[in-house]
Amino acid sequence: MSTLLFAIDPASREVIVSESAKGSLKIQFIERIAEAEDPLLYQAVNTLTLIAKAPQPDAALFKAMDKVCQMVYGKRKG
Repeated sequence: MSTLLFAIDPASREVIVSESAKGSLKIQFIERIAEAEDPLLYQAVNTLTLIAKAPQPDAALFKAMDKVCQMVYGKRKG
């Protein structure tokens, strides 16, 4: 089972989507999605990033926002 990972590239304003198998240190790139192509996903991942960068990140809030990102990306894929 693999886990989707999300990041923002602020220079290109794209979401970077990758995956990693549970327990693995290997990360495999999936795709880059421009903000203009999917603004909802971009904003969701941006919010996830803000939560992660908070001085005292809230793990429960991070997990909940990650689930939102997973769901938004899943809807995109079909």
